[in-house]
Amino acid sequence: MSDIKARSRRKFLKNTGASLLASTSLTAPSISRAASRPQLNTGCASGDVTNANAVLWTRTDRPAQLRVTFADNPEFKNSLTYPGGFGLPENDFNTKAVIDGLKPETQYYYRLEAESLESPGLLSEAMSGSFRSTSMSSNKPIRFCWSGDTAGQGWGIDRARDGMKIYQAMLSQKPDFFVHSGDQIYADGPIQETVTLDDGSLWRNELIEAKTRVAESSQDFRDNYYYNYLDDHFSRFHAEVPVYYQWDDHEVVNNWYPGEILEDDRYSTKSASLLAARAQRAMFECNPVANTAMRPDRIYRKVSYGPLLELFFLDLRSYRGPNSRNRQTQQTPETAFMGDRQLRWLKQALSSSTATWKIICSDMPVGLIVADGPEMFENGANGDGPPLGREFEIADLLSFVHRQGINNVHFITADVHYCASHYYSPKKAVFKEFTPFWEFVSGPLHAGTFGPGILDNTFGPEEVFRGIPEGMAPNRSPAEGFQFYGLADINPDDQSLTVTHLNAANEVLWKKTLLTERS
Repeated sequence: MSDIKARSRRKFLKNTGASLLASTSLTAPSISRAASRPQLNTGCASGDVTNANAVLWTRTDRPAQLRVTFADNPEFKNSLTYPGGFGLPENDFNTKAVIDGLKPETQYYYRLEAESLESPGLLSEAMSGSFRSTSMSSNKPIRFCWSGDTAGQGWGIDRARDGMKIYQAMLSQKPDFFVHSGDQIYADGPIQETVTLDDGSLWRNELIEAKTRVAESSQDFRDNYYYNYLDDHFSRFHAEVPVYYQWDDHEVVNNWYPGEILEDDRYSTKSASLLAARAQRAMFECNPVANTAMRPDRIYRKVSYGPLLELFFLDLRSYRGPNSRNRQTQQTPETAFMGDRQLRWLKQALSSSTATWKIICSDMPVGLIVADGPEMFENGANGDGPPLGREFEIADLLSFVHRQGINNVHFITADVHYCASHYYSPKKAVFKEFTPFWEFVSGPLHAGTFGPGILDNTFGPEEVFRGIPEGMAPNRSPAEGFQFYGLADINPDDQSLTVTHLNAANEVLWKKTLLTERS
């Protein structure tokens, strides 16, 4: 949108420099701060949308209160205006608003303004966006995208190469919503000004000071989120498509787990748990993520999209035990992956769901081996054989779904930096007490491409599709085109689910239509 495109990039860069003292950095020498208008200087976004509520986010440059005007038409006829939250120095002027009383299956349009707390009545220019509330009907088609991994492995915003153009590709699909499957930022991945590609050409990263080092402070983590909004495609997409967010490891540090003490010399803060607390605070401040008094920092949750779809978002970081050889023969706190409380919640949520399609949104794949150094494992998969270590929880979940007769349960995920479709069948598995299911893997959105990974036969996965060539060199740049997202369509006529893998050029790479299985 034009008002988003017209934001001041120079002021944004100044405001995300080394000091980031927003209370002074934007003060004009000839105009008093109190008499000047606030500015919305980063972007705007919507998220955690339901059939009745939505969370909106933006960021101002000084103490201000958010004001939201919204309507069900682009002309803003019969619009309503809500007060929102406060942008204050302690949250780096991030501010959110929850709007309620929405009608299901309705396209809404919003304008965000910041009212100065220093000079009440003085308003910023507006930023505009839109979102669609969720369905309550089985007669409406549903379309959504998912993927993960943004600005990783040194690949930042290169304007000469059209920046993060995959976000424009996804926007052109007009999805009802987007699932970000994790690695929203690479807080542990500094970027260089230039990178020499294999063909001798230069990749030229747009830089801010915070992206030249690993993130340790709350402000460092915030700045990583702001960096992505420097890209016009990213900003436009988030203004027009609501997002449901997960996190994985790079929002904090590579392969982290609670209680880990880092041996990385780049970090003066050695406690991964302390870094994670700062990172999680930044994630909630800098995104339109709902938080309540009952669960202010809980990432796992479910979203009902009417009779046809329910989504179950996992958090495989916050409750896991330490990374290890992952070959324990008994279930202990050290083998935790989801953790007891989250696993109990997921079982109950799945068993009570009446939706046709039940999609588990996981930040890591089930059957791909993800290593954390020699003979150390990062996810559940740990090599062929019966369930061991973290696989106990996966086996518990899958057998529960099977025993309860819960049908049409499938997984979407990212993490491994290539796209693939895996079919899990007890006929090919060592562990056999489960109902066959699909796992659809996507990503990266804008990061280095890797793979392929090795599949573990414990749950019998078969690679039906893979979007990268065999023997591909690691860390392929976005310039090579191996950037991916997934597209899911639910047809209300026959209640089928069609899953499509696409690349940044919007080329269809693979497509599969699944029909419902009745209980």
